[in-house]
Amino acid sequence: MKTYNDIYLTTRNILRQRGVEAYGLEAKLIVSKAAGKTVAELMRDLNLYTSDEVYGRVTEYTARRLRGEPIAYISGSWEFYGLPMIITPDVLIPRIDTEVLVDAAKEILTGHRMDARVLDLCCGSGCITCAIGHEMPATRLLAVDISALALDICRKNICLNRLSSRAICMQADAKSSPPLGIGEFDMIVSNPPYIASGEIMGLDVSVRDYEPLWALDGGKDGLDFYRSIIKHWKILLKEKGYILFEVGEGQAEEVVGLLRSAGFSSVDTKKDTLGTERVVIGRL
Repeated sequence: MKTYNDIYLTTRNILRQRGVEAYGLEAKLIVSKAAGKTVAELMRDLNLYTSDEVYGRVTEYTARRLRGEPIAYISGSWEFYGLPMIITPDVLIPRIDTEVLVDAAKEILTGHRMDARVLDLCCGSGCITCAIGHEMPATRLLAVDISALALDICRKNICLNRLSSRAICMQADAKSSPPLGIGEFDMIVSNPPYIASGEIMGLDVSVRDYEPLWALDGGKDGLDFYRSIIKHWKILLKEKGYILFEVGEGQAEEVVGLLRSAGFSSVDTKKDTLGTERVVIGRL
C-alpha cells in the first residue's frame, strides 16, 4: 500500500524528469484530482494510505500530461485573478496575460462608474466576467459567446463565484449585429480570437491539439474579430463609454488604428508583465 505522499513524490519526480516546469504544483493537482480531494485536503492527508484505484488514475492522468494535455483540462479547474474556475476543452485556459485586461477595467471604473453595466464579448469560460464582477461588486455584467458549450461553463463559473444575481449569459455572434433589446453598456471588454489562421498549426502542441481552435482563429491577419466588434457592437456603448481589447503580440498598433478610425477620441494601451502591449483601450 502506498501513501498519498508516496504517489505525489513519484508523480513529481516523473514530471520533473520530463521537463515539466511547474512539476510540484502539477503533481499536487494530478493526485488531488485522482483522489477526489482539494489540494488542501491532499496536503492534510499526505501520510494516509490510498487505494490501487487512485494510483491507477494518477498513472493515467500523468500519462495524459506527458502527451501534452494541459493540466487544467486534466484537473478540470484553474485559477484566474485569484478565483476558482471550472475548465473543460470547450473553453480556452485563462492566461495571466488576460489579468491585465481586468486590471485596466478596474482602473477605469473605480471611483467613476462603480455600478457600470459591462459586456464581455467572446466570454469563453467567463473568467473576465467573474473577475470584474468579483472586484467591482456594484457592476452588472452580460457574458456573450457564440458557443453554447462555452456558455454552459461560463454559467457554472458565475454560479461558482456567487455572481448569479449580477451576471447573465447570452448566445450571440461577436462578428454579427447584436441582438435587439440588449441595451447600452458603460464598457465592452473582449479577449477575442486573435491568432492568424496561418499560424495555428505552428502553436505549441498543448494549445494546437487540445484547446478549441475556433476560440483562437482570428482570420487571415488575426484582426477579424476586432473589426467586427468595432463595426457592429460600438453602437451599444453609452456616451463616453469604453471598449477594452486584449491583443496578440505586435497587434496593438493596428487595433489602435481601428479604434481611432471608428471615432474613439481617446485610445491607450497597457503592457503585460513582459512589456508587450497587451490591452488596447478606446473611449468614445
